[in-house]
Order: sequence, then C-alpha cells, then structure tokens
Amino acid sequence: MSLDKVISVAGKPGLFQILTQTRTGVLAQSLIDGKKITVSARENVSLLSEIAIYTLTEEMPLGNVFQKIQNHLSGGQALSHKSSKDELEAFFFEVLPEYDEDRVYASDIKKVVQWYNLLIDKGMTDFAVAEPNQEEE
Repeated sequence: MSLDKVISVAGKPGLFQILTQTRTGVLAQSLIDGKKITVSARENVSLLSEIAIYTLTEEMPLGNVFQKIQNHLSGGQALSHKSSKDELEAFFFEVLPEYDEDRVYASDIKKVVQWYNLLIDKGMTDFAVAEPNQEEE
C-alpha cells in the first residue's frame, strides 16, 4: 500500500488506512488496533503522501524521509518515539543532516519516528515516491 492511502487524523493516535470514501468523509481503519472509524470531511486529516519535511534547500516529501530512515537502519525499527528530545534530534540529524532545525520541531521528529515504526511494524516498507509517468514492470 502506498502512502496516498494512509492518513493522520488530528486528535486521534496513530495512522489510518483509507478503506472507502463516503458521502460525508471517509471510512478508515486504524493501523494500531484495526478498528474502523468514519472520518468526517470537517476533521483535520493529512495524507502522508502530501506531508513534507523542511530542509535547508527544499521541502522533502515524507516518503523520501521514510526511505532515508529505512536505508540508514537497513530496514529495521527506529529508536522509540518516547526517547528524549536530544536522542530524537541526534537520530534525525544522522538520517537527514540537511533538515531545517529552526522549522522542524522535536514534536515533528517524534511523529515521523512513530509513524515510521508503525508502518514498518505493519509491513508497509515501500516508501518510494512513484514518478508520474513511471511504468509498472
């Protein structure tokens, strides 16, 4: 499953997989416990494929950041998102040394690490950003 089917819902923990669209929003399934919820169009929802991290030169798509973490860790789990602020920032600097420290907060790094670990735990390891005209082989 690609990141364009995974959402974060403000006020709800974890990530959700979009199952289907409804008249008033979407039906989604939690990646944490598998429970299905209806997400209203009025709720603050973010597609993971549309989130980017500020770097010193550009905004890097979250999928590319996940790919860098995966390559850095050889596909393994990252440190816990409950680690100290200093540990999280040091880890993120190892993975993405060009991230903008003034605009990327510790809370953002915590979310990225938590989401990465959740996706790896669920076997979702394809973070590559598909090119618009790339053909399937």
